[in-house]
Amino acid sequence: MAPLILHGGKTNKNSYKTLIAAEYVGVQVELAPNFEMGVSNKTPEFLQMNPIGKVPVLETPDGPVFESNSIARYVTRLKGDNTLYGSSLIQYAQIEQWIDFASLEIDANIIKWYAPRVGRGPYLPPAEEAAISALKRALGALNTHLASNTYLVGHSVTLADIILTCNLYLGFANILVKSFTSEFPHVERYFWTLVNQPNFRKIFGQVKQTDSVPPLQSAKKPSQPKETKPKAKEEPKKEAKKEPEKPKEAAEEEAPKPKPKNPLDLLPPSPMILDEWKRLYSNTKTNFREVAIKGFWDMYDAEGYSLWFCDYKYNDENTVSFVTLNKVGGFLQRMDLARKYAFGKMLVIGSNPPFKVKGLWLFRGQEIPQFVIDECYDMELYEWTKVDISDEVQKERVNQMIEDFEPFEGEALLDAKCFK
Repeated sequence: MAPLILHGGKTNKNSYKTLIAAEYVGVQVELAPNFEMGVSNKTPEFLQMNPIGKVPVLETPDGPVFESNSIARYVTRLKGDNTLYGSSLIQYAQIEQWIDFASLEIDANIIKWYAPRVGRGPYLPPAEEAAISALKRALGALNTHLASNTYLVGHSVTLADIILTCNLYLGFANILVKSFTSEFPHVERYFWTLVNQPNFRKIFGQVKQTDSVPPLQSAKKPSQPKETKPKAKEEPKKEAKKEPEKPKEAAEEEAPKPKPKNPLDLLPPSPMILDEWKRLYSNTKTNFREVAIKGFWDMYDAEGYSLWFCDYKYNDENTVSFVTLNKVGGFLQRMDLARKYAFGKMLVIGSNPPFKVKGLWLFRGQEIPQFVIDECYDMELYEWTKVDISDEVQKERVNQMIEDFEPFEGEALLDAKCFK
């Protein structure tokens, strides 16, 4: 039998499904030579095999097959003397059940988490939180099943194990750090057992778990084609006419206008020098309440500045500590545009999930600057309340947030971040 040709990338986990199944079944499958993603899958020949251009596609003597799970099923069935589909009708149904689970509960949520972080889609914190929550629920269910089972179905590797392991591989290699997967010890044991099986290892090579969650990258925007103007028809040359000199006033009107100042720069001068407060905050190492806090209120100008509390609206979704910390860190990065006009403290509160995120912000002016609201989308993820400094309770809350007082409102601090 001539080898089957698999069109797909050498490091594509969806190609791995078929290649590993082929090793178990004893079917020869070869990767299409010189395949280049984004080029090869856009050719007319490829689009005849899969009209939407997705990979992988298996080229067979009887016609092409696309969709990775279907390709793996096809290869598994080419030889009937294997156990990848179990030994009974109920095992067959359970294998199909876990294949669906691997695709809809594991793979889909890993991709929803991973893709926006590497610029392959819009990043929305609530969507990320929802994906992580759903993934944790799925891994929890899988962990329970694997507590008393070495494999998903029966006592040997099946197609369900191959597909699930390939989907988990995307996560372990790219976004599922040890602090995340350690909550699911039976899933960890299962994954490392499978990837070190000879037929898996031959395709995967050495598998290494990622050390970090990918930092956020902006999704690339399609470049706009340059506008080309049609060439004007050639006309007989005419004697060049001297352009009349433009009046001086008109020339001045056409000169580039100076960049408008930030509205906050137009406010009346304030006796509070923000940089002086930031230096005091940074340099105070002892007696913080007596030195830094007292210094803050001595400097504070209630007419030129305002204080604001913020509360994250979706605290119930903060179920993963490092994700919550990354979310706050990303918010502070995006607030960089306000550094000249603001000082902030962000507290992540609680020793167990869900974690609460609360903040204190000092802004120039009496309102939250409009350019911050317009440019930093995180702002709408928080409830904002102006501090009434005549209220001693609120004033003391400001003091505690500035100095990272613990316990804060009866709970431990997981972390405190400063924007200065």
